[in-house]
Amino acid sequence: MRPLLAAALGAMLAMTAAPAFAQPAPQAAPMTAPMPTRPNALAEFPPKEGAHLTVTTPAWPDGGDIPFENTQYRGNVFPGVSWTAGPQGTKSYAIIMQDTDGTRNGAPILHWTIYNLPAGVTKLDPAMPPANNPPGSFYGPNARGESQPYMGPRTPPGPKHHYHLQVFALDATLNPDPAMTYDGLVTQMRDHILASGEVVGLGQADPDAPRPVNAPAAPTPRP
Repeated sequence: MRPLLAAALGAMLAMTAAPAFAQPAPQAAPMTAPMPTRPNALAEFPPKEGAHLTVTTPAWPDGGDIPFENTQYRGNVFPGVSWTAGPQGTKSYAIIMQDTDGTRNGAPILHWTIYNLPAGVTKLDPAMPPANNPPGSFYGPNARGESQPYMGPRTPPGPKHHYHLQVFALDATLNPDPAMTYDGLVTQMRDHILASGEVVGLGQADPDAPRPVNAPAAPTPRP
């Protein structure tokens, strides 16, 4: 009887184990790496010798909140910017403003660029009208297109965004192009950067901003 009992037990074990081999547990799908985000210009294109410019704005301290007057929420007033003079050999300056907490096409959102600022210019006044950029300088692209003046933040609701106002001292003047793209600008700049620096401001949504025209109305609380 014992051999028969052992055989029966073996058959039962084989029957219960068979489905486990026939239906292996599904494997987890491999994790997809997030799409890389291009760094801001200051990080992507360091100066030749690592020289530093001190950049300030009268509108906010470095790392401070950007006043709403300097944003698209209220007036879009140019905040003004100044910087220490570049090293010997500086022939022009370029300025690039980017939002590193917002992305467009895998890169920080571009708010403002200006290039071929003369070597003797180390300051742009607050509330500078778009047509009053220094002679010889040109507006480059921003998120709206080519040859655009200052476009302040319009930070969406949620965490504050970091806006980098970056200044580059160059040992050359760039070839002006009314259809200049960001890639075209930095391609001309990249081998000519003698020094650079930035001032960072924090942007946030304006709690008093009027609602968009097509925004849905807030639900009416029930009594």
